[in-house]
Amino acid sequence: MKDLVLIEGLHVDAVIGVYEWEKKILQNLVFDLEMEHDNRPAAETDDLSKTLDYEAISNFIAKYCSDNTFELIETLAERLCADLMHLFDIESVRMTLRKPGAVPSAQSVGVKIYRTR
Repeated sequence: MKDLVLIEGLHVDAVIGVYEWEKKILQNLVFDLEMEHDNRPAAETDDLSKTLDYEAISNFIAKYCSDNTFELIETLAERLCADLMHLFDIESVRMTLRKPGAVPSAQSVGVKIYRTR
């Protein structure tokens, strides 16, 4: 196993849901990501271009959620993981995607997926 680059508790607003009222509002989503990447080249050179830029990845996720709508968080998670792996050359990613408030009696509901090349 290689090193992991983390993004935890990333809050993003998105239009997501199966009900008509959900398709008209922004809802908060919370992302946690563990991305496998060999950090040794970055550590040896102190060079940002040799690691995963978590700010760029976070900004991409926010824009992706702003530019797209989905009914299911499963669909969003699957497609976003595929795009992240391709665009940022990520070897594998474990994503937890939560939708707080979706079920009133639960703090949060969501999915956790793991994808690798």
